[in-house]
Amino acid sequence: MKIYKLGEDVLREKCTDVAPEEINDSLRSTINEMFETMLNADGVGLAAPQVGISKRFFVVIADDEVRRVFINPVITKTSEDLVDYEEGCLSIPGVYEKIKRPSKVSISALDENGKRFTIENAEGLLARVVQHENDHLDGILYIDRGDKAFAEETTEQFKKRAERALQKEAEREAKKARLAAKLAAKKARKENKC
Repeated sequence: MKIYKLGEDVLREKCTDVAPEEINDSLRSTINEMFETMLNADGVGLAAPQVGISKRFFVVIADDEVRRVFINPVITKTSEDLVDYEEGCLSIPGVYEKIKRPSKVSISALDENGKRFTIENAEGLLARVVQHENDHLDGILYIDRGDKAFAEETTEQFKKRAERALQKEAEREAKKARLAAKLAAKKARKENKC
């Protein structure tokens, strides 16, 4: 699956709930692909908008190695004590910043079979990842929770990267078109000789 990067609109959209009838084999297949994509990218969490789906669900494998799916999650409680932790994101590769978040979180969600579950007072990496991925569902990126100047600088950096990528793609297309024109001209000359 393609992982969408900072600057792409889907990452800033507020996601809609997954309807009960949408919790089916097709969604479970998407969830499996998301786990595979996340693991191939060395991630610990991946939210639906990061793969272009504006729906409220995400997947997580934290340091306890448990595979977790959160559909229509609701954070029900957070601790008052905050902790700093250096965060990164598969949608903002190579960029890290210390972000202050509650140290503990309680969350309620549906699993991939539509069964409700609750995790009370998750802490450590699980608490961090759940909050980070849940933010994605509201169009919030971790850089929005840190230093404003850092967020602006990072956004500008990714905008320039995207512009360079578009320019390179346009150059590749132009080169292919020139090559195709040369081959067509060569073929025409050959046919005219016959």
